Amino acid sequence: MKCYAINKPTDFMHRGDLLDWLRTTDPERLAELWRLADQTRRRTVGDQVHLRGLIEVSNYCRRQCGYCGLRADHRSLARYRMSDDEVMGCVRQAVEFGYGTVVLQSGEDLGLSAEWVAGLVRRIKAETPLAVTLSLGEREPDELALWRDAGADRYLLRFETSNRALYERIHPSRPGQQFDRFELLGRLLQLGYEVGSGVMIGIPGQTYDDLADDLEWFARLKLDMIGVGPYLRHPETPLAAWPEASVDEQAPATERMTYKVVALARLMCPWANIPATTALATLNIHEGRELGLLRGANVVMPNLTPTEYRTLYEIYPGKACMAESGRTCHRCLAQRIAAIGRTPGQGRGDAVRGEVFEGQSNIF
Repeated sequence: MKCYAINKPTDFMHRGDLLDWLRTTDPERLAELWRLADQTRRRTVGDQVHLRGLIEVSNYCRRQCGYCGLRADHRSLARYRMSDDEVMGCVRQAVEFGYGTVVLQSGEDLGLSAEWVAGLVRRIKAETPLAVTLSLGEREPDELALWRDAGADRYLLRFETSNRALYERIHPSRPGQQFDRFELLGRLLQLGYEVGSGVMIGIPGQTYDDLADDLEWFARLKLDMIGVGPYLRHPETPLAAWPEASVDEQAPATERMTYKVVALARLMCPWANIPATTALATLNIHEGRELGLLRGANVVMPNLTPTEYRTLYEIYPGKACMAESGRTCHRCLAQRIAAIGRTPGQGRGDAVRGEVFEGQSNIF
């Protein structure tokens, strides 16, 4: 069995190994991958499953991303922004349920002014013990600095694909934009945020080589959080008209491929917090999240968004748990976590930085 040095994350696995795992369909070999990922997860971040209360504060967006149902040109979508009091109602639920973190997520909405976000962060930090994660898209560096100074702990900004040409096709830049997502991720690290990113799996035009590049970028960036999920088509987007397989070795947008990337991300970045995403539950409502947790993940994100808004936050159609209240979602996830022999996380669930493991020669 191979041993991967934990103090050199980019050396965990040769590129040929990554590609071999991504391409394999052999159930016995995949069972070994699931075992290695689960063992690594247990040894590095433990058996607790950290719950991040998701609050989708706005579905306005100025961007024209080719895959997203929130894109600015989706004119038939009813738009909303939550008020301070509505957000704080969800925050108080997170405290009641024992969560350690709230995640404030939105489209790239300039109607959420930098000052409003900073004030909301200060209020959450003053009134609760919660960590605050922001996922508000590409904002100006001075805004990111303001929010960090206000007390925001983490920032999520997925780069979706490291294939530059493919990225530009699905995610057109804003006129006059002076920075890209990788530059912003670097700025977030410099500001002292815990930084999360991730990718979509199975974008039309994405290859196994692209996914191997993505995994190498996770390790190179030493991400604190890694979110990966399958590409799910939205019929009101330009990408929905693209052919299913537009390149040789097209990576499939399947449940199994998502588990493979979750498992490999765990092996490449043992310290990271990795969620079993709602998209997995959308593909497999019965056990998608559970299988993610058994194959390297250690986080789930129960949705606290009021139900009248939740159906309007339609990045893709048919999202799991759209009609459930925050309380119902909490109870369901608690039962699912217990059913696989894991326990809900206590406290903030901060990332275990890679430096903690330096000097340890092997992880398995």
